[in-house]
Amino acid sequence: MTTVVQDSTMDQASLDQEQQQQQQLTESIAKPERVFDARQQRINEIRLKFCVRDEFPITKNMIHSDGTLNQDYFRPPKGAKAEVARKWTEKERELLIKGIEKHGIGHFREISEEFLSAWSGNDLRVKSIRLMGRQNLQLYKDWKGNEEDISREFELNKAIGLKYGTWKGGCLVADDDGLVAKAIEEQWPNTAKAAPVGSEDNSSVSTPIDEDIEME
Repeated sequence: MTTVVQDSTMDQASLDQEQQQQQQLTESIAKPERVFDARQQRINEIRLKFCVRDEFPITKNMIHSDGTLNQDYFRPPKGAKAEVARKWTEKERELLIKGIEKHGIGHFREISEEFLSAWSGNDLRVKSIRLMGRQNLQLYKDWKGNEEDISREFELNKAIGLKYGTWKGGCLVADDDGLVAKAIEEQWPNTAKAAPVGSEDNSSVSTPIDEDIEME
């Protein structure tokens, strides 16, 4: 009799433990959901406050009245043509080289108009950085060359970059110690003329920090 009572007590204890574990599991699942719901509610409130602007009537249909996004608002209009994916191929590379040979570095708008209309002047500037192997193209302003010339410049720039640890992302970048600038000056002895206006020392090469210099 005592054994039966003990077994019954143990079964009840096991059942209670199992129920407790199940409850803990349920709470652990529900808690993240509650946190998510609160966060989403806050996002909806922010949208209601800032997304719809009276001065921009087009935004009136951006969200629903509860702050959730109106997905139809973000879909392309009917009849809209999908943007054609562009791919830089060997043919485009050859045309860029042809453009550089004719117009020179820095005249990317002209190259775009004549040879690569699907690519903007800034697109071609970035492609030319990879082509020449130098982040700052300012010293190449008006420089013209064929594929052999470009290949030679690329290898010279790569050699400098590897020597001083400044070959980054496939192109030569400036360093804080001026070693790259000195190496470029030795590579191109006449580059001193490219020093910025107002520079007190016109005997050194300038390598501007801003690699996005517009040269057109």
